[in-house]
Order: sequence, then C-alpha cells, then structure tokens
Amino acid sequence: MKESDKNWLAEDEAVARKLAALAHPVRLRLLRNLGAAETCCCVKDLVGPTGLAQSTVSQHLKVLVEAELVNFRTEKQSSRYTVNAGALRELAGVIGQTLDHCCGGSCSRTSDDEYTHYAGKADAMAALTRNKDI
Repeated sequence: MKESDKNWLAEDEAVARKLAALAHPVRLRLLRNLGAAETCCCVKDLVGPTGLAQSTVSQHLKVLVEAELVNFRTEKQSSRYTVNAGALRELAGVIGQTLDHCCGGSCSRTSDDEYTHYAGKADAMAALTRNKDI
C-alpha cells in the first residue's frame, strides 16, 4: 500500500468515527443543546432537556468526546462540555468535498425545496456553533 493510501485510510477512519458518533438521535440532540448553550454545560444541564437519565447522557457525551466532536474538561467536581465547532466544520467540509468529487458538482436533488431545507439546517447549526469555546 502506498503511503498516500495509508493517509487516506487513516483520514477515512477518523471521518467514519465522527459520522458514527452523529448517527444517533440522542447525540444529535445533545450536540444541538450544547451548541445553543451560552457557556459550557455539565451533564445535569443536559439531562432536563433530553428527559434521559444522567448515566445515559454521560454515555452519549463520552461517544461525542471520543469522536472529538465535543470538548471535555473537569472543573472542580463537575465535567464541562462544549461543542468542538472546528471539528464539525471540518467534517461538513469533508462531506461537501466528497459530494463534489462523487457527483462532479451535479448531484441530482428531488427538488430545490429539499436542498433549501437541508442548507437552512446547516446554516442554523453553523450559527449555533459560531464563537463557541473550543
């Protein structure tokens, strides 16, 4: 295997880990809640909005931290979490490059409304993660 192929393989594995971490509705909700927060959050701040047990929230946050999509630090006796906006933007860029490469910029959509719907959601997520503590 060529050295450049090894680099792509490592990058692809990292992207796959990040996408796998996002592939759960609870983790997406936690990411949105973290992104909407004014400051960093502790687990108890996220338990209420999700309606889940603290242990469940902690396990999902662990997956997001391991995927490097969420930052973690200890502060006294609590754990503090913030969105890793840079990692999310990088992941969005990789997905965009993949689409451009695979489709040559001409991926067909079922409608312009569908594109507008997802583009609006991407803009909203970008706004939520802008200027976050990274």
